[in-house]
Amino acid sequence: MDRFEVTKRVGLLGVFGNVFLFIIKIIVGLATNSQSMIADAINSAGDIFASFMTTIGNKISSIPNDDDHNFGHGKAEYIFSLFISISIILLSLKIFYDSIKSIIIGSHLNFSFYLIVVGLITILMKFLLFLYARSKYKASDNILIYSSMIDHRNDCLITLFAMISIVFSYFGIYFVDGIVGIGISVWIIRTGLLLFIDSYKVLMDTSIDNDTKNEIIKMISYEKDVLEVREFYSIPTGYKYVVVVTIDVSGKISTKKSHQIADNIELKIKKYFEKIDHIIVHVHPV
Repeated sequence: MDRFEVTKRVGLLGVFGNVFLFIIKIIVGLATNSQSMIADAINSAGDIFASFMTTIGNKISSIPNDDDHNFGHGKAEYIFSLFISISIILLSLKIFYDSIKSIIIGSHLNFSFYLIVVGLITILMKFLLFLYARSKYKASDNILIYSSMIDHRNDCLITLFAMISIVFSYFGIYFVDGIVGIGISVWIIRTGLLLFIDSYKVLMDTSIDNDTKNEIIKMISYEKDVLEVREFYSIPTGYKYVVVVTIDVSGKISTKKSHQIADNIELKIKKYFEKIDHIIVHVHPV
């Protein structure tokens, strides 16, 4: 199964799972007036949107290169992951506001064992989705799958803390519900910001990491006819990069020979570095 088909499955599973969880959370949360459960339900609503964005972004990024997009549509992954991060941040701010209001004005939830049941169902389902997304992320290195994986993991923890506040309410300690709602919102904001930063870096054409750059330069330098790697540039096309290097070779080498050196370097780099989509080698005779 190819990279894009895997991402499609992760996105669709996320949609169906989060729709189910949102329905049961919002019903039980409103019935019991639990701010932490309502916050968790709002989080699930955001997860539905995020899963849709994963599916759409994956569909666009899978389109091959054409005359208008010579290096394909890979950056769509990062555009849509940027949308996901913004939606996460906005939803978390709403949760933060509602939780503060709950503490100031006061809110008494009606304890129900249904809250515990919903929490346990959520943790189990999200943990299974997390394991599935993690296995697929390791195989595909797709930021959309990564955002889904992190989201499922966070939801397990968020729901666990929501259940702790519900247990406190059983003993008449209600302010914990609002405090947990604040904690949930802060956690979600952090997740959204980290995802935003990762997406922003690619969309702003941040260069390939230094470790990979140094490994590529070292491999090129080992070529017997290469005197020096003069310049190195890289630009992301999505999850892969286009690399442009300039190498010094002896001016006594024929044009045909210098082209063979460049071709060999290009083949070797693409073979050993999966991150490299295209590499262009300029030969500079000295």
